Amino acid sequence: MEISVKELRAQLGRFVAMAQAGEDITITLRGKAVAKIVPVGSKQKTYSSSKLFGMWTDRGDLEDPTAYVESIRKGGGA
Repeated sequence: MEISVKELRAQLGRFVAMAQAGEDITITLRGKAVAKIVPVGSKQKTYSSSKLFGMWTDRGDLEDPTAYVESIRKGGGA
């Protein structure tokens, strides 16, 4: 759903309730989309650490790529 800033100001409670019900709302200013109201936790991408992809595909020594990356970030090295 698309609404203008003016509509949002006038009916904020209504649009918050709609977002709580699961609807994404795009806010427009002078006809251009500028922001979005989405339900908390909606459509978040989740990645499985059990499947290797991209540059990790050829790494036979990695059982858990997420743990490997976290160890690198903490300074554990490769």
